[in-house]
Amino acid sequence: MPLITVVTAVHAPGARYLPEAHRSLAEQVLPDGWDWQWVVQEDGETDGVRPHLPEDGRLSFGQGRAGRAGMARTLGLSRARGELVKVLDADDLLTPGALARDIAALTGDGTVGWSTSRALDLLPDGTTVGFDGDPGEGPIERGTVLEHWSAHGFLAQVHPATLCVRRDLLLALGGWMALPASEDTGLLLALDAVSRGWFTARPGLLYRKWPGQVTAAAAHGDGVERAARMGVVRDRARALAATGWTYRGDAAG
Repeated sequence: MPLITVVTAVHAPGARYLPEAHRSLAEQVLPDGWDWQWVVQEDGETDGVRPHLPEDGRLSFGQGRAGRAGMARTLGLSRARGELVKVLDADDLLTPGALARDIAALTGDGTVGWSTSRALDLLPDGTTVGFDGDPGEGPIERGTVLEHWSAHGFLAQVHPATLCVRRDLLLALGGWMALPASEDTGLLLALDAVSRGWFTARPGLLYRKWPGQVTAAAAHGDGVERAARMGVVRDRARALAATGWTYRGDAAG
């Protein structure tokens, strides 16, 4: 049976949102024959996460030394059994049909290695806000995301929190970058360097904004740290592109 693995990194303060994340996952309608696996990896080793986990045989929970979300996701990847890997942060919500649209994008064209979708900010009052700069629906050619990111003040053209990727490609690139923030953008730009992507215009994610949000607090850091992060993210993407290697996936001869 084909499987899509949803990987969720969680730290104890955000664990209270896990039941809602699970509900949005359990309500997904997948193509015939597909199922999902939910890998939840705590960024740390506390007693604050397990009580919020639902009873579900498709859930795999693990813990590890605190090291930010990228490290937790990569540790969780060791338990991923799906041919596709989808990111879902603990405090975010999938929209109806999100997984089916990712599966369609990645199984419909073997040269597409990853997919993203429109994301809506979910504000504390329950309202949502979109982003006006989304690309049109369809393929994203190699190098497009890096070009936009470089020209727009390190703002990614598509949201890395909506990422779905072929597991073999994710492993080939070493998972998420070992950075205190921007680790998901680093992976996105690496994928963009070696593979075509896909953008789905229908919203696939509700990106929750709340006072304790770790990414909001850590995303900028001081100027020196941010410059270092952006520099290594850019240089890694350029180095990958310079190798000339192109992921061909199912299209390989």
